[in-house]
This record gives sequence, C-alpha cells and structure tokens, in this order.
Amino acid sequence: MPLTRDDVVREAVEVIDANGLAGLTLRGLAKRLGVSAPTLYWHVTDKRHLLDLVAENVLAELPARRAPAEGEPVLDWLADGIRVRRAALLAHRDSVLVVAGNRPTEDALPEIERTIAALVGAGLAPGEAVQVLTALGSFLLGDVLETQAALDRPPGDVRPPHTEYPHLVAATEGFGDDDERFETGLALMLDGLRARLATRAAPGSAAT
Repeated sequence: MPLTRDDVVREAVEVIDANGLAGLTLRGLAKRLGVSAPTLYWHVTDKRHLLDLVAENVLAELPARRAPAEGEPVLDWLADGIRVRRAALLAHRDSVLVVAGNRPTEDALPEIERTIAALVGAGLAPGEAVQVLTALGSFLLGDVLETQAALDRPPGDVRPPHTEYPHLVAATEGFGDDDERFETGLALMLDGLRARLATRAAPGSAAT
C-alpha cells in the first residue's frame, strides 16, 4: 500500500510519544517507515512542515468545546473545558512544544465564535473575552509543559534542611501533586474573572 501523509504524521506522533520531540528526525522517521528520505519529502517539505501537521493531528484530538448547559455557570463551563483539554494534551509527550504558537484554523472558528458569545453573554466585551481565553490557554500550556518536563527529571529528594528554611520545608510538604497545582492555579484565575464579572453581571446571569 502506498505511503500517505497520514501514515507519516501518525508515525511521527508515535516517535514523539516514545522518545520526545528531540527524538524525531526526518532521517529516522523515513527509516521507521521503510522508505528513503526523498520519498518522505513527497509528503512533507521539511521538519517544520511535519511538526505543523503533527500539531494539527494533536489538536484534532481535542474534543470540541460543548455549549454551556441551560443554567450552567459560565465559569464552571470554562473550567470543565480546560480540564478536558489538559487531559488530552497530557496524553501526548511534548504536546505543548508541538502545538504552542499555532493559530486557529478556519474549521475552529465556529467553536471560537460560540465560546466568545458565551463569555459576552456573561458580561465581557468581545475583545476582553479573547484576552480571557488567551490567558487561560497560556496557563493551560504552561501547566502541561511543567507537568511533562517533570517526567524527564531524575527522582530524588531535594528538601532543604528543616532548621534553615522552615517555611520552605512546610510549603513543600503541603504543596500537593501536579493536579492539585493545576486546580489551584485555575481557581485563582477564575476567582479573578468571577470578581470582574460580579461588577457588571446582569440580574439573573449565570456567570458565577
């Protein structure tokens, strides 16, 4: 069966999942696929083009953001969508390094329009809604990057001496895991948005 671009992209995703982004080379990918490098260039022009295609593949796996249910607070809806996307990104090694900096495709515009409309309905101006989504997206990518980067760290206990840094020691003992860190950061951001919306929410709105 002739090699297709989809075959190339799927194999690239498998390489990244197994070896990280640093382990992906066009020469190595061609060898895994059992083809020559010139054959691979029939499907991708260079590594940047390949990574763009891999990013599209990873983003395509993200579930479409559902519309808020009737009576559902907009902030609860936002938080649910971010949690779903975090889980999807964590499913692929180095996913943030692949997708960071990508811009929405035309196919994504209807969903983005619905999301902005929901935030405008909660009391934000359209441009403000985009800023909120960008800020939350940046937080999400940063959290996933930190979580995935920790996988490459060797295990070890780096606790400082109790007598020299008692507050730091107490903090490390109560810091929690990656999921707790994420939930704390998400809550802090949404608390700020909740406070902003409270100053302009119309009677009967479901922003909280």
